[in-house]
Amino acid sequence: MKFPISITVKPKSKRENIEYLDDGSLKIEVKEKAENNKANLAVIKLLSKHFGKQVYIKSSFKSKKKIIDVK
Repeated sequence: MKFPISITVKPKSKRENIEYLDDGSLKIEVKEKAENNKANLAVIKLLSKHFGKQVYIKSSFKSKKKIIDVK
């Protein structure tokens, strides 16, 4: 997988999930609400566990569409 990665976040989901899309981006579902940075922190935690590395949000902290990087 090439980095950085485009992701779309769906907050307030019933489950946490990572879905690979045909265009090379990811759809991330997290249980937390998109307030007080809770959804962003949940995305970082979920993706860090998935990749086994540190994950950073590079852009769009307040949007559902984000760019992440993995170190």
